[in-house]
Amino acid sequence: MPTNSRAVCFAEIAHGGTVKANGPAVTVGMNKPVASPFRCFNSSPKVIRLVVLMYVRYPLSLRNVEDLLFERGIDICHETVRLWWNRFSPPFADDIRRQRISRMKDFRHWRWHLDEMYVKINGEMVYLWRAVDHEGEILESYVTRTCDKKAALTFMKKALKRHGSPEAVTIDGLRSYSAAMNELATATRWRTATRPSDDESGRCCASGR
Repeated sequence: MPTNSRAVCFAEIAHGGTVKANGPAVTVGMNKPVASPFRCFNSSPKVIRLVVLMYVRYPLSLRNVEDLLFERGIDICHETVRLWWNRFSPPFADDIRRQRISRMKDFRHWRWHLDEMYVKINGEMVYLWRAVDHEGEILESYVTRTCDKKAALTFMKKALKRHGSPEAVTIDGLRSYSAAMNELATATRWRTATRPSDDESGRCCASGR
Protein backbone atom coordinates (compact mmCIF):
# COMPACT_ATOMS: atom_id res chain seq x y z
CA MET A 1 0.00 0.00 0.00
CA PRO A 2 1.45 3.44 -0.91
CA THR A 3 2.79 5.40 2.01
CA ASN A 4 0.79 8.55 1.29
CA SER A 5 -2.48 6.62 1.40
CA ARG A 6 -1.87 5.81 5.03
CA ALA A 7 -0.16 9.03 6.06
CA VAL A 8 -2.39 9.71 9.03
CA CYS A 9 -1.47 11.36 12.29
CA PHE A 10 -0.31 9.36 15.27
CA ALA A 11 -0.65 11.26 18.53
CA GLU A 12 -2.43 10.19 21.68
CA ILE A 13 -6.20 10.26 21.81
CA ALA A 14 -7.31 13.19 23.92
CA HIS A 15 -10.88 13.95 22.80
CA GLY A 16 -11.02 17.06 24.91
CA GLY A 17 -9.64 15.49 28.08
CA THR A 18 -6.81 13.43 29.48
CA VAL A 19 -6.36 9.81 28.52
CA LYS A 20 -5.49 7.44 31.33
CA ALA A 21 -3.69 4.82 29.31
CA ASN A 22 -3.82 2.07 31.92
CA GLY A 23 -7.12 2.97 33.53
CA PRO A 24 -10.59 1.68 32.80
CA ALA A 25 -11.90 4.98 31.51
CA VAL A 26 -10.97 8.44 30.30
CA THR A 27 -12.65 11.77 30.99
CA VAL A 28 -13.80 13.83 28.05
CA GLY A 29 -14.76 17.41 28.71
CA MET A 30 -16.14 17.97 32.21
CA ASN A 31 -18.34 15.07 33.28
CA LYS A 32 -18.43 12.62 30.40
CA PRO A 33 -16.56 9.44 31.34
CA VAL A 34 -16.14 7.07 28.43
CA ALA A 35 -14.45 3.72 28.09
CA SER A 36 -10.74 3.65 27.30
CA PRO A 37 -10.07 2.83 23.62
CA PHE A 38 -7.35 0.41 24.79
CA ARG A 39 -9.49 -1.55 27.25
CA CYS A 40 -9.90 -4.59 24.97
CA PHE A 41 -6.21 -4.93 24.22
CA ASN A 42 -3.61 -6.67 26.37
CA SER A 43 -0.74 -4.71 24.87
CA SER A 44 0.50 -1.46 26.35
CA PRO A 45 -0.99 1.72 24.82
CA LYS A 46 2.59 2.92 24.29
CA VAL A 47 3.32 -0.14 22.17
CA ILE A 48 0.15 0.39 20.13
CA ARG A 49 1.08 4.01 19.49
CA LEU A 50 4.60 2.98 18.50
CA VAL A 51 3.30 0.40 16.03
CA VAL A 52 0.88 2.83 14.40
CA LEU A 53 3.58 5.50 14.31
CA MET A 54 6.08 3.23 12.56
CA TYR A 55 3.57 2.07 9.96
CA VAL A 56 2.15 5.47 9.00
CA ARG A 57 5.31 7.54 9.34
CA TYR A 58 7.80 5.38 7.45
CA PRO A 59 7.59 3.45 4.14
CA LEU A 60 7.39 0.07 5.82
CA SER A 61 5.25 -2.94 5.05
CA LEU A 62 3.30 -4.80 7.72
CA ARG A 63 5.99 -7.49 7.89
CA ASN A 64 8.75 -4.85 8.06
CA VAL A 65 7.12 -3.42 11.17
CA GLU A 66 6.75 -6.92 12.61
CA ASP A 67 10.47 -7.64 12.05
CA LEU A 68 11.67 -4.31 13.49
CA LEU A 69 9.57 -4.75 16.60
CA PHE A 70 10.78 -8.32 17.05
CA GLU A 71 14.37 -7.05 17.10
CA ARG A 72 13.32 -4.80 19.98
CA GLY A 73 11.75 -7.64 21.93
CA ILE A 74 8.14 -6.99 20.90
CA ASP A 75 6.63 -10.12 19.39
CA ILE A 76 3.46 -9.35 17.44
CA CYS A 77 2.01 -10.62 14.17
CA HIS A 78 1.87 -8.42 11.07
CA GLU A 79 -1.91 -8.86 11.08
CA THR A 80 -1.94 -7.27 14.52
CA VAL A 81 -0.19 -4.27 12.98
CA ARG A 82 -2.96 -4.09 10.39
CA LEU A 83 -5.65 -4.36 13.07
CA TRP A 84 -4.16 -1.58 15.21
CA TRP A 85 -3.63 0.65 12.20
CA ASN A 86 -7.25 0.27 11.10
CA ARG A 87 -8.57 0.67 14.63
CA PHE A 88 -6.49 3.53 16.01
CA SER A 89 -5.18 5.65 13.14
CA PRO A 90 -8.48 7.59 12.62
CA PRO A 91 -8.80 8.76 16.25
CA PHE A 92 -5.07 9.48 16.40
CA ALA A 93 -5.40 11.61 13.26
CA ASP A 94 -8.47 13.43 14.63
CA ASP A 95 -6.60 14.30 17.78
CA ILE A 96 -3.60 15.65 15.88
CA ARG A 97 -5.89 17.85 13.81
CA ARG A 98 -7.51 19.24 16.96
CA GLN A 99 -4.13 19.93 18.51
CA ARG A 100 -2.91 21.60 15.34
CA ILE A 101 -5.96 23.84 15.12
CA SER A 102 -5.57 24.76 18.78
CA ARG A 103 -1.99 25.84 18.10
CA MET A 104 -2.88 27.69 14.92
CA LYS A 105 -5.52 29.76 16.72
CA ASP A 106 -2.67 31.38 18.63
CA PHE A 107 -0.62 31.84 15.46
CA ARG A 108 -0.63 35.50 14.52
CA HIS A 109 -0.55 35.07 10.76
CA TRP A 110 -3.09 32.27 10.29
CA ARG A 111 -4.61 32.77 6.84
CA TRP A 112 -7.52 31.02 5.16
CA HIS A 113 -8.43 30.54 1.52
CA LEU A 114 -12.12 30.01 0.75
CA ASP A 115 -13.29 28.52 -2.52
CA GLU A 116 -16.15 26.59 -4.04
CA MET A 117 -16.48 24.19 -6.95
CA TYR A 118 -19.24 22.49 -8.89
CA VAL A 119 -18.84 18.71 -8.56
CA LYS A 120 -20.84 15.52 -9.01
CA ILE A 121 -21.55 13.51 -5.85
CA ASN A 122 -23.65 10.35 -6.07
CA GLY A 123 -24.77 11.37 -9.54
CA GLU A 124 -25.96 14.83 -8.44
CA MET A 125 -24.26 18.12 -9.29
CA VAL A 126 -23.67 20.12 -6.10
CA TYR A 127 -21.46 22.91 -4.79
CA LEU A 128 -18.49 21.96 -2.61
CA TRP A 129 -17.26 24.75 -0.33
CA ARG A 130 -13.82 24.51 1.25
CA ALA A 131 -11.72 26.41 3.78
CA VAL A 132 -7.97 25.80 3.42
CA ASP A 133 -5.29 27.41 5.56
CA HIS A 134 -1.93 28.79 4.39
CA GLU A 135 -0.21 25.45 5.01
CA GLY A 136 -2.60 23.62 2.68
CA GLU A 137 -4.60 21.89 5.43
CA ILE A 138 -8.31 21.50 4.59
CA LEU A 139 -10.11 22.86 7.64
CA GLU A 140 -13.72 22.58 6.60
CA SER A 141 -15.82 21.35 3.66
CA TYR A 142 -19.52 21.83 3.06
CA VAL A 143 -21.87 20.63 0.32
CA THR A 144 -24.95 22.55 -0.86
CA ARG A 145 -27.31 22.52 -3.82
CA THR A 146 -27.18 26.29 -4.14
CA CYS A 147 -24.39 28.84 -4.34
CA ASP A 148 -26.01 31.87 -2.74
CA LYS A 149 -25.54 34.08 0.30
CA LYS A 150 -27.35 31.67 2.63
CA ALA A 151 -25.10 28.77 1.66
CA ALA A 152 -21.96 30.89 1.99
CA LEU A 153 -23.06 32.21 5.39
CA THR A 154 -23.82 28.72 6.71
CA PHE A 155 -20.45 27.45 5.50
CA MET A 156 -18.52 30.34 7.02
CA LYS A 157 -20.34 30.13 10.36
CA LYS A 158 -19.60 26.40 10.52
CA ALA A 159 -15.90 26.97 9.83
CA LEU A 160 -15.62 29.78 12.36
CA LYS A 161 -17.41 27.80 15.06
CA ARG A 162 -15.05 24.85 14.74
CA HIS A 163 -11.77 26.62 14.05
CA GLY A 164 -12.00 30.17 15.31
CA SER A 165 -11.23 33.32 13.36
CA PRO A 166 -8.12 33.75 11.16
CA GLU A 167 -6.18 36.95 10.65
CA ALA A 168 -6.78 37.10 6.91
CA VAL A 169 -9.10 35.46 4.40
CA THR A 170 -8.61 35.13 0.65
CA ILE A 171 -11.76 34.72 -1.45
CA ASP A 172 -12.62 34.78 -5.14
CA GLY A 173 -14.98 37.18 -6.84
CA LEU A 174 -18.12 35.33 -5.74
CA ARG A 175 -20.55 37.93 -4.40
CA SER A 176 -22.04 35.44 -1.95
CA TYR A 177 -18.87 35.70 0.17
CA SER A 178 -19.04 39.48 0.39
CA ALA A 179 -22.71 39.39 1.27
CA ALA A 180 -22.12 36.76 3.96
CA MET A 181 -19.17 38.66 5.44
CA ASN A 182 -21.34 41.73 5.90
CA GLU A 183 -23.36 39.74 8.44
CA LEU A 184 -20.39 38.32 10.32
CA ALA A 185 -19.11 40.42 13.18
CA THR A 186 -15.73 38.67 13.14
CA ALA A 187 -15.22 39.57 9.49
CA THR A 188 -14.53 43.18 10.46
CA ARG A 189 -11.16 42.03 11.89
CA TRP A 190 -10.12 40.20 8.72
CA ARG A 191 -7.80 41.39 6.02
CA THR A 192 -9.43 40.10 2.85
CA ALA A 193 -7.94 39.58 -0.56
CA THR A 194 -9.74 38.63 -3.74
CA ARG A 195 -8.70 36.14 -6.38
CA PRO A 196 -9.96 36.45 -9.95
CA SER A 197 -13.28 34.65 -10.33
CA ASP A 198 -14.14 32.24 -13.13
CA ASP A 199 -17.27 34.29 -13.68
CA GLU A 200 -16.75 38.01 -14.26
CA SER A 201 -20.12 38.86 -12.76
CA GLY A 202 -19.10 37.23 -9.47
CA ARG A 203 -21.91 34.67 -9.61
CA CYS A 204 -21.43 30.89 -9.51
CA CYS A 205 -20.91 29.55 -12.97
CA ALA A 206 -21.93 25.91 -13.27
CA SER A 207 -20.00 25.35 -16.47
CA GLY A 208 -16.83 26.82 -14.99
CA ARG A 209 -17.03 25.03 -11.67
